[in-house]
Amino acid sequence: MKTPGKPNPKKQSPKQQREQAIAALRGKPPADPLARLNPRSLALRVGIPALIIWAIALAIPGIWPKVVAGVLTVVVAGVLLWAMRFATRTRAVAKIVHTADTAEARRDAIAKLDTEFKKDDAAATFAKAQLQMQEDPRAALRTLETINLDKVMAPMADEARAQRGMIHLILSETDEARALVDKIDMTRHKEPRIRAMMASIVGEAWARTGQATKAVELLETFDPNDEAYTDLKPQLLRARAFAYAWSNNTKQMKSALRSLSSLNPQYLSGFVTKKKSPMGVPPRGVHPMLEKEAFEMLMRSGAIPRKMQQMKRG
Repeated sequence: MKTPGKPNPKKQSPKQQREQAIAALRGKPPADPLARLNPRSLALRVGIPALIIWAIALAIPGIWPKVVAGVLTVVVAGVLLWAMRFATRTRAVAKIVHTADTAEARRDAIAKLDTEFKKDDAAATFAKAQLQMQEDPRAALRTLETINLDKVMAPMADEARAQRGMIHLILSETDEARALVDKIDMTRHKEPRIRAMMASIVGEAWARTGQATKAVELLETFDPNDEAYTDLKPQLLRARAFAYAWSNNTKQMKSALRSLSSLNPQYLSGFVTKKKSPMGVPPRGVHPMLEKEAFEMLMRSGAIPRKMQQMKRG
């Protein structure tokens, strides 16, 4: 029986496994952070109170109670209309993203998003960035930066910050990531999966910029083995590895790396860097001990390319 989220090495080449690992660690942000909105439940939440208000207004003599009820009815109708349009647009965006499973399909999907939706459409912007992340994180970052964080709703702004922070971390731009995640207010987010996704990014950014203890405290409130976080497990384990490394907890760091390797050894390649600083150490945020252990596990697994082995040994 195939384990969910775990690649089948018999059906995948090493290159395919590496690509899958990179995609998983980059995450799979929703086409729109508000896609979870349910118009039917929204109608119940605002429709029932509106009926109660009208019942009270009709029971009270005079014109003003009816005027107030009428104004509230117009507001409710506007909210419901917005919700229906939003849901329709979100489904259209999701359909475009869902069919983009190859490089050529992704290019076509991006072209559709550019031509069929307005430039300030948040759903289309998130979807476009999601597609670009597969091949060009820098382009995805530029796309997300077009979202005006001061004008969109606070939860959406937080998710934009989180996705931008994740890309900066992938590019080893830890200061930029930290500046973004420090403005995220996780108390605004109640949905467990969204909170876990944000925690993985916030925790990694904290760990790689001098706040490892704080990162450990945050990350340990989310169990990577919880079925609710199945598709987030690689991200949560990656963040834990960074946090434990920088808090000098070697035992837990190795445990996180082993768990990642059991899912796919190629996940460990995210800790193995090619470029070194003039002092011969990894770029900022990648602990030397973490890189060394990840590289050794990769070698033992047989998943690391021979060329990289020779380069590291040299």
